[in-house]
Amino acid sequence: MVDSCIKRYRLLAYQSYSSTTQHERLSWEVSPRAVLLRKLETALHDHQLDEAWVNFNGYKTLYGFPPDDLTSKLVLEFSYSADPCWLQRAYNLAVLICEEHSKKSLQVDILTKLSLPLARAQMPIPASVTLRLMLDRRKLPPMNVLWLVLFHMAKTDTGTHLASNFLIQVCDCFLDSNAEKDQLAKLVKPDTMTFNIVLDGCVRFKSSLKGQQVLELMSRIGVTADAHSITLIGQIHEMNGLRDEVKKLKYHIDGLPSTFLCHYQQLYNSLLNLHFKFDDIDAAAKLILGMHIPRNSATLHEKYRRESQKPHLVSIGSDSIRSGLKMQIVPELLVKDSILQSQTELELVTFRNGKILLRKRALAKLVGGCRRHGRISELSEVLYSIQEDYHKQEGSNLCSKVIEACVHVGWLETAHDILDDMEKLGGRSMSLTTYMTLLKAYYGKQMLKQGNALLRRMRKLGWLVDVSDEVVASSCSSEISGIEYSSYKCTSGLAEFLFQEADGEEKVMSPTVYELNSTIYFFCKAKMMEDALKTYRKMGHMEIQPTVQTFAHLVHGYSSLGMYREITILWGDIKRNMEKSNLALCRDMYECLLLNFLRGGYFERVMEIVDYVKKQNMYADKWMYRCEFLKLHKNLYTSLRASETRNDAQKKRLQHVAAFRKWAGVV
Repeated sequence: MVDSCIKRYRLLAYQSYSSTTQHERLSWEVSPRAVLLRKLETALHDHQLDEAWVNFNGYKTLYGFPPDDLTSKLVLEFSYSADPCWLQRAYNLAVLICEEHSKKSLQVDILTKLSLPLARAQMPIPASVTLRLMLDRRKLPPMNVLWLVLFHMAKTDTGTHLASNFLIQVCDCFLDSNAEKDQLAKLVKPDTMTFNIVLDGCVRFKSSLKGQQVLELMSRIGVTADAHSITLIGQIHEMNGLRDEVKKLKYHIDGLPSTFLCHYQQLYNSLLNLHFKFDDIDAAAKLILGMHIPRNSATLHEKYRRESQKPHLVSIGSDSIRSGLKMQIVPELLVKDSILQSQTELELVTFRNGKILLRKRALAKLVGGCRRHGRISELSEVLYSIQEDYHKQEGSNLCSKVIEACVHVGWLETAHDILDDMEKLGGRSMSLTTYMTLLKAYYGKQMLKQGNALLRRMRKLGWLVDVSDEVVASSCSSEISGIEYSSYKCTSGLAEFLFQEADGEEKVMSPTVYELNSTIYFFCKAKMMEDALKTYRKMGHMEIQPTVQTFAHLVHGYSSLGMYREITILWGDIKRNMEKSNLALCRDMYECLLLNFLRGGYFERVMEIVDYVKKQNMYADKWMYRCEFLKLHKNLYTSLRASETRNDAQKKRLQHVAAFRKWAGVV
């Protein structure tokens, strides 16, 4: 009985085993898809990226894309890797899903989680495409994530260029929507920090034309500029030589208490540098004196309390243009937890104990400029007015330093004039060392008349009374016998900067260029292109070489009026200047020209720009050009063949359009 039960159990077990094996075999034969999916799930669960990639490709080859959840998980797993190869695969897969498989689309949060590691890995091109894929759906990452993505992108020149173009694209998307009716527009409106990150990158990589475009968009979409924005905007204007624009910004910070000065030392640096570039010594002196005026008065504090946190409107271009752009600024608005680094050491000014003081390079520029224009008495008055602050801060005599530095570089007459002026003004008495420095220089250069006159003055002050003229002259001459005094080893940093100032006078761009460029900028912003063109032609009559900024102002002016044909004429002038002079266009200028030629349909000119970009090995944002082409010329010559063209001109244009399509990747 027992044996029969055991046999029956074994038979049932065998039948059950056979049935299960046969079922699995049939399942494998009928549905290998399930097996591949199971393998893919297992590989993803175990974080086996290589195995997951193999199984994904196997499944896609046989059946197309896996289910959405698995595809998304695969992109996420790849994006978590620090290996650029896996990040590139994640990006490639995301683009493949979004572009080739229209029925499927990655969720925005997946693209968001992909964009940040791409940016961190310094892969700005994939990061920018990922952001643009989101923007195509009228979505953006959360602002704090977008800040980080743009921040990491802006660490490189190419990344800054792409971050700027993406921000411009976001602004265009916002402006195309009716902000009052379209609630989606609010989702894509960038904030102040976003602009600051991009502007900061433009400043660091000297992308002044792109920075100008970004800051103008800031005003167009109504984003308020904070303290950091203002200093960055000032630097952009400085690079473009737009002194009047910086002066407008300074007007709105003049009334702030001294506690805010440390945040605006960069703006003072920018404006002072522009005064020197314009060779405007009067304006530079006035600014320097203004920096030393105490700001703790009750009037300033009352004005600050009354206007604190109220937006101020600053015009871009002329104040008299009603239709011109107005930027909202709040000079008192400070961001405490900014992801941007604090400003580095400045070239011309520094901030110490509540005061903005001149650095040695700025002092050298002031001395050199006053000497060049024969304005030593004005220089002395400035030095006399500000020396007390320097004595409090550094414990040294500023005028003595300037005199000794002038002696070191051989400017003995200048040094003597300052010494005379200081005595007349009743300034802090000069030390014996200062007088002896000038006296030795006179006798060393055999300037006995001047040396004896200075010695008589020193004796009136009680120095060298018991020493004869011959002994003093002999002692001074023997000390520096046979050596040109100006070739002495400089012990003063100021003297080194004075040497640089003297050597660089011939290399400095003519101030007239800055003045004429500012005039052209004003006319272009006012859409007075005939006057702008007259000013441009005036440069030619004066034999003044136009700059990149000259042509940029004109191109933007014509572009704002849709005058693309005039830009093609201007392009001829640009090419002639490039051939006969050292004019070198930057990438931003090439991009501006290319976009305008594209909008005007001048494809031969478009391909000329493309050739220049290729020769100079510049990165080109083909995504942007592709979008512009599809927006304006999507169906251009799509069905026309070369044999069907009406004439040679159309045939040639067809060839240029085809060449652009191929270069930009327009399908």
